[in-house]
Amino acid sequence: MPTLLVGFITFAVVIRFAALFVSIRNEKRMKANGAVEYCAGTSTLLALTHIVFYLVAIAEGIWRDAPVSTVTYFGIALYAFAMLALVWVISVLGRFWTVKVIVAPDHQLVKNRLFNAIRHPNYFVNIIPELIGFALALQAWGTLIVGLPVYLVILFLRIRQEEGAMREHFPAY
Repeated sequence: MPTLLVGFITFAVVIRFAALFVSIRNEKRMKANGAVEYCAGTSTLLALTHIVFYLVAIAEGIWRDAPVSTVTYFGIALYAFAMLALVWVISVLGRFWTVKVIVAPDHQLVKNRLFNAIRHPNYFVNIIPELIGFALALQAWGTLIVGLPVYLVILFLRIRQEEGAMREHFPAY
């Protein structure tokens, strides 16, 4: 496997663990202050599917001996855009950002332009481009064709459940 792809995979894993660290820290603090978690089973399934997507894409990239090409660079650029979106979403949501659906007693509804225009920017501007970019960078076509639709089914279930939790806690939602 080319050094560029090894470096890309390493970067992707490190940034995902860093985001997970932020999520766990925020979750612990919120739950200690009385926050409530919703759709825990779906959140676990989504997290496992995310991990499996990464592992299968990496295995497919190794198995295919993915060359570095224009597709690779496009995938890396799309992934970089997705990670910038993740950093932005984390900064906007601040102490309320987690990979789970958790509503704190002092939770505030975010009402900025992007959150008003795109109901779930973390999913549509971060996660979906992230997975597509990751698979393209590794030229993991099978993972993209099979894994992405499976992931999307679970993601849309999660969105539906999250919408219910948001409507329950935020009448203005």
